[in-house]
Amino acid sequence: MLAKIDYFRLAQSMAAHAGTRQAVVAQNVANADTPGYKARDTASFADTLAAQGGGFGLRATRARHLHGAAGPAAPAIIATGRQNDPNGNGVTIEEEMLRAVDVKRQHDRALAIYRSGLNVLRASLGKG
Repeated sequence: MLAKIDYFRLAQSMAAHAGTRQAVVAQNVANADTPGYKARDTASFADTLAAQGGGFGLRATRARHLHGAAGPAAPAIIATGRQNDPNGNGVTIEEEMLRAVDVKRQHDRALAIYRSGLNVLRASLGKG
């Protein structure tokens, strides 16, 4: 039931984007000493949402629909343009730590949005 409410779909998409970005940050940290490894990041959530047509346009709810996207698009993973080390590695641990903190904030924000929506639903049902 909650999956059909756009408010909750947006919060779920934001949390999924944060999870994808956290995986990319973890890969960057794991390859911090790999020669020639280029650091990567995901496109911002706003860019990913815009690529989906604002997230609230036409969407397919059944496989035989003629218009609309089948589901949320995965965020694009892009290379970051950083100064490379002498071994060709482009990962800076300090920047990755800052990204990890940003990802945590994004995930916490998505959970707060979801929790707030549930509180509004509970209040409207007289159970809040």
